[in-house]
Amino acid sequence: MSSFIINGGNSLSGVITPQGAKNEALQVLCATLLTGEEIVMDNVPDIMDVNNLIGLLRDMGVEVRKLGQGSWSFRAAEVNMDFCGSEDFARRNSALRGSIMLVGPMLARCGKAIVAKPGGDKIGRRHIDTHLEGFEKLGARFVYDTEKAKYVLTAGELHGCEMLLSEASVTGTANVVMAAVLAKGRTVIYNAACEPYVQQLCRMLNAMGARISGIASNLLTIDGVEELHGCRHTILPDMIEVGSFIGMAAMTRSELTIKNTSYNNLGIIPDSFRRLGINLQQRGDDIYIPAQDEYRIESFMDGSIMKIADAPWPGLTPDLLSVLLVVATQCHGSVLIHQKMFESRLFFVDKLIDMGAQIILCDPHRAVVIGHNHERNLKGRVMTSPDIRAGIALLIAALGAEGQSVIHNIDQIDRGYEHIEKRLAALGADIRRKEEPMTH
Repeated sequence: MSSFIINGGNSLSGVITPQGAKNEALQVLCATLLTGEEIVMDNVPDIMDVNNLIGLLRDMGVEVRKLGQGSWSFRAAEVNMDFCGSEDFARRNSALRGSIMLVGPMLARCGKAIVAKPGGDKIGRRHIDTHLEGFEKLGARFVYDTEKAKYVLTAGELHGCEMLLSEASVTGTANVVMAAVLAKGRTVIYNAACEPYVQQLCRMLNAMGARISGIASNLLTIDGVEELHGCRHTILPDMIEVGSFIGMAAMTRSELTIKNTSYNNLGIIPDSFRRLGINLQQRGDDIYIPAQDEYRIESFMDGSIMKIADAPWPGLTPDLLSVLLVVATQCHGSVLIHQKMFESRLFFVDKLIDMGAQIILCDPHRAVVIGHNHERNLKGRVMTSPDIRAGIALLIAALGAEGQSVIHNIDQIDRGYEHIEKRLAALGADIRRKEEPMTH
């Protein structure tokens, strides 16, 4: 197990560029199974979850080549279904949440898919009903093996239909779309997720020969085609990293420039930070954050306390609520953070309270933050990262805290952030990685 050792209180300065988007990468990598032709992918982030999925694809029979920094070639001429039924596949599948999106392509291409119960962050219930219901409507059948905790799905032939997704699930939408592009006839999906990363997947599939319309809306129409061909695709910058860097600049009262953010794809993320009083400025496709002594949280027009809540796109992504919560601890004013989608994601606030933050955890979904206005800094502590997003929030807290912090279980952070300690050290952060021997 590895740890970060952070001596807080240092100002950051300079320029940082976000990595390729983790959530998009997991979707488009799975889509490489839909054709036997070569797909070239650029701006692929070098992070644990993505690298594990690439390794899984290689073992499934995909010819994988690294072309350069962030560039990869994939050719799925054959899919090894024997491996896909093995215990090794099930174990690795269950440890990687994004691997659920292998099911749609495998059903469309091979007529069969096996998936273990999903793994990933321990942030509450993350069922796959939306995926399974969508596949059933396309004509697939599934059984659940309770002994081995895995689903076996089969489909002689998929047929287009009209469907209403039970929730606007990003991975559910991506999975059903990937199955539908090779189905017979027309599929119409109501209540589809429309995040930029789903839009990117749809545009990539269209470049491969799919016929998808309604991209960027919650109503997708897909006319099935006989086969898809290769293409070249560039992954967007990671909006969660962009938000994390904004949070780091604010927490350390630093001047920072974030390059190549794909600003038009950030939605309300910049305005959500502005609600906390952060004066961030768009400069072309970059974001400039000047150093500020004070961040004053806005109130609603009637004077009531500001509330920041997550919502399906174009609402605020839940992945940034933990960052906004940490930043609010040092702002002037109070804010209610409402995490609607996951019932365990706010439990990390007990670590912030231990650092000296004034937070009232109302229930698993809501927390009131009373800002210190930098009059009382957080104190360094020894902590353990419970998941990716809480991990980066604790890292941001440690950067702004007095004294030394130690964050254990940083594999969770590595799953979503590329070489984060080296990139932050280049900006002036006092952070180092400590590798600890495995215990048995």
